[in-house]
Amino acid sequence: MNALDNLISRYPALEVCREAMQKTYDTLVACYNADGKLLVAGNGGSAADAEHIVGEMMKRGFTRKDISPAYKEALRAVDPGLGATLAEHLEGSLMAIALDGHISLTTAYMNDCEPLLCFAQQVSGYGRPGDVLLAISTSGNSKNVLYAAVAAKARGMKVIGLTGSKACKLDAYADICIKVPETETYKIQEYHLPVYHCLCQMLEQHFFDPQ
Repeated sequence: MNALDNLISRYPALEVCREAMQKTYDTLVACYNADGKLLVAGNGGSAADAEHIVGEMMKRGFTRKDISPAYKEALRAVDPGLGATLAEHLEGSLMAIALDGHISLTTAYMNDCEPLLCFAQQVSGYGRPGDVLLAISTSGNSKNVLYAAVAAKARGMKVIGLTGSKACKLDAYADICIKVPETETYKIQEYHLPVYHCLCQMLEQHFFDPQ
């Protein structure tokens, strides 16, 4: 059973998210195949989810992610001793950046400029055509997330929303919106975790464990 089928067997209500999740996976595969990156934005519990996602993408989440043999050899060539340790322990990663961190940057920008644009400023700086913004908002109406989505679209990025079931302002900017079937914040967040865990597992299997 593949990861998406397994998710829905455990959470049957998420069947309504199957198509959007498959499209999200395909979009992220294309992004990473083109040497792109994922930017993740959210507030409160969704900020914690953003950090969680980055943790899954930048190291092993479900199986070991090996770095390439060529990189291992290059590490040993730079320094046989240190390189051997690096070659043994470094893990492969899929580039992902959570925009809720970077305290010096965000607090300086919020103080000196416009607080609600703190995510958009980072999208403007980090974002490149072909990258992806994952915009997490239980309401789909978080103003700073909406500004980030607009900045991402203007950069030529894809925007993926992760929200609850209600129609929302993020719908206007998202190329794909995964709408979990709940309307209360805590219940939405309870579904968000297994959704992004599944996506991370699908990507890890594709890039590091194709069997």
